Amino acid sequence: MVHTDRATPSVARLSRRTVVAALGAVASGALLGVSSADGARAAAPGLDDPAKKEIAMKLVSSAENSSLDWKAQYKYIEDIGDGRGYTAGIIGFCSGTGDMLDLVQLYSDRRPGNVLAAYLPALRKVNGTDSHAGLDPNYPRDWRKAAQDTAFQQAQNDERDRVYFNPAVARGKTDGLRALGQFAYYDALVMHGDGDDPTSFRNIRRRALRTAKPPVQGGDETTYLNAFLDARVWAMKQEEAHSDTSRVDTEQRVFLRKGNLDLNTPLDWKVYGDGYHIG
Repeated sequence: MVHTDRATPSVARLSRRTVVAALGAVASGALLGVSSADGARAAAPGLDDPAKKEIAMKLVSSAENSSLDWKAQYKYIEDIGDGRGYTAGIIGFCSGTGDMLDLVQLYSDRRPGNVLAAYLPALRKVNGTDSHAGLDPNYPRDWRKAAQDTAFQQAQNDERDRVYFNPAVARGKTDGLRALGQFAYYDALVMHGDGDDPTSFRNIRRRALRTAKPPVQGGDETTYLNAFLDARVWAMKQEEAHSDTSRVDTEQRVFLRKGNLDLNTPLDWKVYGDGYHIG
């Protein structure tokens, strides 16, 4: 199965003005004693560029929901049997890990009396467990109903950015990584969180730093990202629910082997054996 998304010409091609500006930035860097690699890194858009961010959302959705249509996932909810209770929404907010509680609280602050507000006491009680106590049988139905509300959709967007996307991009930029590296951080943060356990994002990064330096410390970007992905695979294999590492092996490593550090289209990859394309 191949899932295809074709970018519009305005996204796929750079305008002449953009190209000239980028060339000027690189030339200025040379005059200031900045290497061409550093100039290219500075000129290339990061993952927070709107077009790159849209790509990131589709990449994660291909792994989380087997679809490039990430906006269709606002209504998604199920217990996938990973010990985290209900998993739901565009980024897999979980009733057992606290981020779903934070999301529903934000939504209730913005839209008092919404259909999910009554579940806040239950969400507080089940936090840290896989229990459905106080949520069944109607919570999934009410989640899907709430997902029709644009205020709930925006709350999901905002919590995704606050908890996962923005911290990952900021950390990636601090480490001197371009869009692909920033995405590798984002995808790891989405799956593993940033707690103190050995498989958390921060400890995956620490594991990578034992064998390679990021660009900001003078290291080679590709070498460092390979080390980070090695550490990510190790972390995934510590948990049966995450033991399929195709989102690294046949997605992120494919881009890395091709030297696509800026995550430029076209992109072709596989997750769980399904093929995807962004043109």
